[in-house]
Amino acid sequence: MELIIVTGLSGSGKSIALRVLEDSGYYCIDNLPATLLPQISHHLDVTSQNKVAISIDSRSAALEALPNAIDMLKNSGILIKVLFLESSVETLVKRFSETRRKHPLSDANTTLAESISHERDLLTGITDLGHHIDSSNLSANTLRNYILDFISQPSNRHSSSGLVVLFTSFGFKNGLPLDADFVFDVRSLPNPHYDPVLRPLTGKDAPIKAFLEKEPEVIEMLTDIQHYVEKWLPSFDADNRSYLTIAIGCTGGQHRSVYLVEQLSAHFKQQKQNVIIRHRELN
Repeated sequence: MELIIVTGLSGSGKSIALRVLEDSGYYCIDNLPATLLPQISHHLDVTSQNKVAISIDSRSAALEALPNAIDMLKNSGILIKVLFLESSVETLVKRFSETRRKHPLSDANTTLAESISHERDLLTGITDLGHHIDSSNLSANTLRNYILDFISQPSNRHSSSGLVVLFTSFGFKNGLPLDADFVFDVRSLPNPHYDPVLRPLTGKDAPIKAFLEKEPEVIEMLTDIQHYVEKWLPSFDADNRSYLTIAIGCTGGQHRSVYLVEQLSAHFKQQKQNVIIRHRELN
């Protein structure tokens, strides 16, 4: 059985994730107490449910039991993926205010921002269990596509490494991605933006590639990042990490960072590494 656990902050898109998973053929359960995960999973396994998605969040009883429950199920042979959704405080406050929904942890003595902060504290012990998606700057449709990318990844047992590496480009002018494990700043590199002919293009286009590849600093930066990632990937794999997110940022997230993400992704795919590509600002 394949089991996907959806967790994260309220308002970050868990409902959208469950709808995408249900449309993709998963049997979905919302707001399951963490202590019931082994029993429910065993029941669904013996009843021949091959694809299951379960939402477990801050409303769950005994949330601290989730890591042990996941380890128990992995040892029993169930293939488990964990999807952790998050957003910035500013984004969550705006979403709750616009929809006039009540935060699940709010009460008469707590502000919305305090409730969000409290929930983040409650989830601290499970933030490192799986793959992160920062939905702060994402439309609902882009989030759906990100989730489809996540579930389309081959199971770990079929890859040379148990680790999936996610390369994402972004623009510093729109803020840092919350889901990044490593951030590389490439704003010091020559910028195609100042050429009026190149400005409308992206780092995927041949003229941008030609512009950047003739610059020695660009090739040196690419090589340095590539070597750094190659050196430390085995340690993350040995630590049983399932996902590692590497963010490359330039000013606008359109040219330099996109080019570097495309080049890095192509290199690591050639090394038989499971790779996901995202371009935050292009989406």
